[in-house]
Amino acid sequence: MFGMDIKEIATISMVLFAVIDIVGTIPIVVDLRQKFGHIESEKASVTAGIIMIVFLFVGEELLKLIGIDVNSFAVAGSFVLFFLALEMILGIRIYKEEEASSASIVPLAFPLIAGAGTMTTLLSLRSQFAAVNIIIAIILNIILVYIVLKSSSKIEKMLGQNGLGVIRKTFGVVLLAIAVKLFAANVKGLFV
Repeated sequence: MFGMDIKEIATISMVLFAVIDIVGTIPIVVDLRQKFGHIESEKASVTAGIIMIVFLFVGEELLKLIGIDVNSFAVAGSFVLFFLALEMILGIRIYKEEEASSASIVPLAFPLIAGAGTMTTLLSLRSQFAAVNIIIAIILNIILVYIVLKSSSKIEKMLGQNGLGVIRKTFGVVLLAIAVKLFAANVKGLFV
């Protein structure tokens, strides 16, 4: 029906889950909540979902319009992920955010949830799978993101500071590996 394929949806959902890595961003969400006092889970989730769906359809054309190819975008995204991973692993602050009243849109919805890695992944998925299956997978992931954001304080209490520290460093290494893989897969395309 409408080109929907459960197997494709499951595959795309798993790929997006790994790239979005909402479980790995729990320590960042906790940090943001401590800085700003409140995270608007609904606003962050809906914004990230809209960004992903819009980019799915206009991303490649938008990049072409401003003269950027997908490989350049992916390499730039790998640098952003690399620095985020370094912050998580080393416990240092590289990104200095501007004063904002909320962290729901920046940096949570973009670039943490719907970041360069997610955008690049969406462009590559678009070439392999039906758009309707990708949209369903995005919606499923956004629901999961919302649940994790909504329950981040409970997760924080359950894990404690030490548990969050371990998760932060572990997922920092995973994020670093994703950044290296994204870089390696796309850097060759810059010189073709």
